[in-house]
Amino acid sequence: NVRKTPLNLSNGSVHITLDPKTLEQELPPPDEKEAMLPGEQNNEALETRLYWRRFAVLAVFSLYSLVNAFQWIQYSIITNIFMDYYNVSSIAIDWLSVVYMVAYVPLIFPATWLLDKKGLRMTALLGAGLNALGAWVKCASVGPGLFWVTMSAQIICSVAQVFILGLPSRIASVWFGPREVSTACATAVLGNQLGVAIGFLLPPVLVPNTADDKDLMGHNISIMFYGTAGVSTLLFLLTIFVIKDRPPLPPSKAQAVLSTGPAEDYSYKKSIINLFKNKPFILLLVSYGIMTGSFYSVSTLLNQMIITHYPGEELNTGRIGLTLVVAGMFGSILCGIWLDRTKTYKLTTLIVYVLSFIGMVVFTFTLNLGNLLVIFFTAGVLGFFMTGYLPIGFEFGVEITYPESEGTSSGLLNAFAQVFGIIFTLIQGQLTTDYGPLSGNIFLCAWILLGIVLTALIKSDLKRHGVNMSSINKGQAVSSSDFNFQCCLSSLL
Repeated sequence: NVRKTPLNLSNGSVHITLDPKTLEQELPPPDEKEAMLPGEQNNEALETRLYWRRFAVLAVFSLYSLVNAFQWIQYSIITNIFMDYYNVSSIAIDWLSVVYMVAYVPLIFPATWLLDKKGLRMTALLGAGLNALGAWVKCASVGPGLFWVTMSAQIICSVAQVFILGLPSRIASVWFGPREVSTACATAVLGNQLGVAIGFLLPPVLVPNTADDKDLMGHNISIMFYGTAGVSTLLFLLTIFVIKDRPPLPPSKAQAVLSTGPAEDYSYKKSIINLFKNKPFILLLVSYGIMTGSFYSVSTLLNQMIITHYPGEELNTGRIGLTLVVAGMFGSILCGIWLDRTKTYKLTTLIVYVLSFIGMVVFTFTLNLGNLLVIFFTAGVLGFFMTGYLPIGFEFGVEITYPESEGTSSGLLNAFAQVFGIIFTLIQGQLTTDYGPLSGNIFLCAWILLGIVLTALIKSDLKRHGVNMSSINKGQAVSSSDFNFQCCLSSLL
């Protein structure tokens, strides 16, 4: 029972006076303890506000992310044409895609450190700027003996994507409210997916297979390169004027309880250590890596898979890739809206994972039926769930790692995706070359099945959602030190 007068506890050397007002103060639920940050005061109301600028920030980011994704896949979807033009092997063209994944792994740690220390604007400028630079270098690579120049340009673009892929969850968290954050993240990811879709569609149209006329082929390639360079430069200029680190007031309680910049005692190294100590996040890292790596591998090798069974169908191969990604775009948006409404992160993740596995199995065993319409349908189903999974993984990662930086958690998720993408692309590519597409696709199916098991083992602890939904002290933040002290007092009684 709580006494109505001050309580004195003494053992002869320690004298503690308990204020009854402190004892009667409402305590936060135990599962929110980890979401409270040291140094936060409980004397100020959390003021939040949404700004129209958030839509412009999201649009500009999505567009330059689109161009970067387009530059990733523009070679692979017409592998046979670039092989002929540069007189190189299919493995060399595959590396124009794989280099994106290779560059990401060692650079993600300095990139996320830069995001945490210098903010969203600096990271966005680097991503958009390097993206434009790489596009212009490609313009100088038009020539049968200039494969090394186009590879150099692709390396620059691959460095740019390190400063792009980890931003969707950061933009969604610092600019959008709790009821729209998942949809915003899905929209930001959507830009990258749309770039892949356009990368499947436009190159076969802009660069048809004119094997008998290398000059015409080079002219068509230059049109594609110069167009990309012009668009990416315009988007870099828009990035300068539109994207800011954060709005004047935070959009949600979860952002309000975080400091406006890195705390004085913030340690990037400690943040990384905390994430690797988080068992649910480790399981998500591996399962996300498997699913996204599978998508990267299928996208890179789609031309080789289709052309094996349907020779001369470069244009339809691009359309199939377009179908795969556009269906995934709808999946991303629908999953984002669903998560904003229900917050059922683990259940949604598991269901989408299982349906992706089913889609991959169906795609694998219908690829050689000789009917392109069937391939269009199965690719659409596969893309709807496989690509729709990407923003779910981002948002689930942010939820179970809050209050760690969104950029750091997203960066690690992408790093694992790139590692698995490299491994899967090289192994599946070799299996496809030696034994045919069926063996390579079965290889992916087995890994996706393992991903389902790992996803089922993830413990769902929605820390960010808990903070946003809390009504502690009528919207006041309670520091972890105050929380621990109150718990100690309560235990004394």
